[in-house]
Amino acid sequence: MNKTINPARRQFLIQSAGASGGLALGLYFPQMVSAQNTNAEVIPLKTPNEINVWVVIKPNDQCVIRVVRSEMGQGTRTGLMQLVAEELECDWNKVSYETPSPAESLARKRIWGEMHTGGSRGIRISQEYVRKAGAAARMMLMQAAANRWNVPVEELRVDQGVITHASSGKKITYGKVATDAALLTPPDPKTIALKKPQDWKIAGTSVKRVDTADKTNGSKVYAIDLQLPGMLCAAVKSCPVFGGKLVSYDDNAINKMRGVKGVVKVNNATVAVVADTWWRAKIALDNLPIDWDFGPDVKVSSTTIASHLKEGLAAEGDFWQRKEGDAIGAIQKSAKKVEAVYTSPFLAHATMEPMNCTVKISGQRAEAWVPTQSAENAMAALSEASGLPLANCEVYKLDIGGGLGRRGSLHDFVHQATAIAKQFPNVPVKMVWSREEDFAHDYYRPISMAKMSAGLDEKGNLTGFYVRVSGQSINAYSTPMAIKNNKDTRQLQGFYAEAGDAQLGYTFPNLLTEYVMRNTHIPVGPWRGVNTNQNGIYMECFIEECAKAAGRDSLEFRRALMANYPKHLGVLNAVAEKGEWSKPLPKGVHRGIAQFMGYASYSAAIAELSVSSEGAVDIKRMIFALNSGHFVNPSQVQAQIEGSVAMALSAIFYEDISIENGRVKELNYDTYPLLKLKEMPKVEVVLVPTYDFWGGVGEPTICVVGPAVLNAIFTATGKPYRDLPLRRQGLSLV
Repeated sequence: MNKTINPARRQFLIQSAGASGGLALGLYFPQMVSAQNTNAEVIPLKTPNEINVWVVIKPNDQCVIRVVRSEMGQGTRTGLMQLVAEELECDWNKVSYETPSPAESLARKRIWGEMHTGGSRGIRISQEYVRKAGAAARMMLMQAAANRWNVPVEELRVDQGVITHASSGKKITYGKVATDAALLTPPDPKTIALKKPQDWKIAGTSVKRVDTADKTNGSKVYAIDLQLPGMLCAAVKSCPVFGGKLVSYDDNAINKMRGVKGVVKVNNATVAVVADTWWRAKIALDNLPIDWDFGPDVKVSSTTIASHLKEGLAAEGDFWQRKEGDAIGAIQKSAKKVEAVYTSPFLAHATMEPMNCTVKISGQRAEAWVPTQSAENAMAALSEASGLPLANCEVYKLDIGGGLGRRGSLHDFVHQATAIAKQFPNVPVKMVWSREEDFAHDYYRPISMAKMSAGLDEKGNLTGFYVRVSGQSINAYSTPMAIKNNKDTRQLQGFYAEAGDAQLGYTFPNLLTEYVMRNTHIPVGPWRGVNTNQNGIYMECFIEECAKAAGRDSLEFRRALMANYPKHLGVLNAVAEKGEWSKPLPKGVHRGIAQFMGYASYSAAIAELSVSSEGAVDIKRMIFALNSGHFVNPSQVQAQIEGSVAMALSAIFYEDISIENGRVKELNYDTYPLLKLKEMPKVEVVLVPTYDFWGGVGEPTICVVGPAVLNAIFTATGKPYRDLPLRRQGLSLV
């Protein structure tokens, strides 16, 4: 069971053209495929309209902003457009967007830089160069106006796309000077001064999202809705046991069924049926006699996996990642010892839109319509599976009906769709996974256990702190080269000593953190929050146990450990103030508190709840404090925090992927329940930006939801709940 499963190596042979600022001008952009243009119609652009690769100004003053990050409901597209528009000084009411494809980017030597969207990085890692692109375009448009009027550019002002020369009273719009501006030499990005956040007018405000209207009226076309002329549909089925193989199938049993066009062996573990509609393909596939070789892992179960991980908690070896002082020795000598073991199960992504991809192979050209978090990775998968060079491939990226990490670096569904389409040349084939297939062949959030130990002196002060996590490694499946000396630092995300991304916000007299890799045949991958959502529970729930063992207030116990971490302490104090920590609660209502760092942002939460004698948990409200440095769209930040609450509560109370006979048991929402709308608590948020860094928003707060709730339940019941999900411990939400 202690194996590492390495996916086939994929080489993405693209040569980058320097920095991803993309300020080169005057380059002819022959086509643009909008993410909303589901038929991939070529939209020609004339050279004069393109001020730079991020900004197009049309004669009617419409400002087209190009966005290469994926949109999956998190609002990144709107936020990036706000940042560009802020520096561009255009009229927000005249702004629209376009989405360059990876082939177009490749043709221009990757002028847009990376197109990946994940790790709460969509805005934070691209904000500087897209802002400079907007500022550069503004400077060039104003210089073009100055040249036309033969006046110094310093005498001009611009507001909402209208340039004014105060002394003469002359006015001109961006659309009138765009052609001239496109011919100018762009400013050196190093010389561009960006606005201070305090001066923002568009960025930093809660403008409405640009991708909402078509969702509410039902006109948005997701990849699963795509219709192309002559399109066929495919349903797929892979061996239910991971690592098993396809032995044989009898296509004679279904060849005469209505609409069936053929059966395709996709790979050594997968078979597909192609038909004129997806439902007919699925019905035929359900009736296809298939013989599987399940392999040796058919004997694996949740029980054997738990034993495997439990063995890791006691294993001897070199597993340390942080070693400061002698934690084990200090704990052994302490007046009081505190110990606990926590467990977290496999979790499915359970996205609303199951995995799907449409592919058309026409001679030496391959096209794919994909809901992807990484258009470049999708194109690499298309190239590899089709056998065609990257220059002959194109990916049309559509908005995603749920990503959560599943549609990032791993594109097994693109490989499958391409293999099927190769058997039907010149015909677009849309492959859609059934809900059961989607649950059965996910890349799940890793399962793990954590053994926590601490020592307290006579005054209740911590003397030593020891963490050992035993679990599966994401890198072992996706990026094995990131594992050094059998150590995977990614799995201890949130326990880092280094400042920057996921730093632990406590100082302990003695500290030891260890990670014991215990892989199984179950594939794992990033799941919103990745490892912070588990490590946050392990750390913050155990800190709570230590505080109670010391007879100390939960807030004050944490504060005493955080003198060296002002930003961690800042959000903790902010949430305590917002949540009125010192104010008594009504009888039967109890509080829990937690703080943690992930994705370069600092977050803290308080949960207020009651627990009935029957185990019914009523969460009255949750309060959050977040410092991500900057906030581009406060209402969207609020929405992202609310989304993290829904997802985290669902995870800690209900979700659980279990294994029996080597395969996943939960294959649909009837056995994999999610949070119900009536169970969603009131959410209050206080934003505490410090404007000195850029952090993420989508994932940071999910790591404090669980521990805040669990700590409140501990206070209410006097019992720490350490095994998830809580429904298996007799607790449920009301």
